[in-house]
Amino acid sequence: MKHYLLLLLPLFLLVSCIDEEQYDNTPQGNFEALWRIIDEHYCFLDYKQQAIGLDWQQVYNKYKVRVNDKMNSDQLFEVLSNMLSELRDGHVNLSASFDYGRDWSWYEAYPANQSDSLFRRYLGTDYKIAAGLSYRIFDDNIGYVRYESFVDSFGDGNLEDVLFYMLLCRGLIIDIRGNGGGDLTNAEKLAARFCNEKTLVGYVQHKTGPGHSDFSSKEARYLEPSSGLRWQKPVCVLTNRHVFSAANEFTMYMKALPLVTIVGDHTGGGAGMPFNSSLPNGWMVRFSAVPMYDAQGQSCEFGIEPDVKVQLLDSDVLKGEDTIIETARHLLSQ
Repeated sequence: MKHYLLLLLPLFLLVSCIDEEQYDNTPQGNFEALWRIIDEHYCFLDYKQQAIGLDWQQVYNKYKVRVNDKMNSDQLFEVLSNMLSELRDGHVNLSASFDYGRDWSWYEAYPANQSDSLFRRYLGTDYKIAAGLSYRIFDDNIGYVRYESFVDSFGDGNLEDVLFYMLLCRGLIIDIRGNGGGDLTNAEKLAARFCNEKTLVGYVQHKTGPGHSDFSSKEARYLEPSSGLRWQKPVCVLTNRHVFSAANEFTMYMKALPLVTIVGDHTGGGAGMPFNSSLPNGWMVRFSAVPMYDAQGQSCEFGIEPDVKVQLLDSDVLKGEDTIIETARHLLSQ
């Protein structure tokens, strides 16, 4: 599975399969099975009806007439994938041996606000590497850490070394642009290095029944400070639309902490923990089943607004200047 759609859940729930009632292994049977799985287990149907006007019953009526038992597998896969795209959720995927249905509009429909050539320019060739973290100190004594994927794990020793190296810096930039998620424990472990006391960072609910609004009460989620070396100076976290899933959660954690400023573009979102189920023909469907909220109890499914919004223009790239990094450097210099 591609890393930018992966979210691991060791602290809350394990990704699991859901037993469904039996449907015939026909195009119509597979359609009915998929629609019912989402209807009873997807966690954002009510929220997306309010946010984007989604009516899941109307979606059923719209796509049911497109399915017939003379369809081949490619045709059925296209119809089912299009139906799932109505949810506008990057955690919703249909998997077959020949294709991977997805909706990546959370970043594909927006400016990239990052440049590989500028990453290379700012990191240079003599940057340091600690597990998945690339880092250096800029000439203005601002520390810079680039973390491309929360799939890439790191140990406490790696974090100790990075923060100790940055100890005399005036401020620190954590650049997670393009980070599509990964292991949620990595997000918590990194955020804990900027936390000095137990801090409310959000809430979680669990499905309690097949109804669209059948949920438990919201349970508070707290970030505990690390027992190791912790950063005590200003921090800027750089984001863009490609920040998703566990990276979106990390942004949410950091936004709840003092001395942290989120700089760049709106994140991509992805605030539902995914479950898996299967259709009668063996195709797998992944979908958001457990909703998570920020410290104010608001959903971050459609992303998080930065504190300071900055766009990286083509003209900036041509000049060799990353305006998002430069804005963070200016803020930290003050």
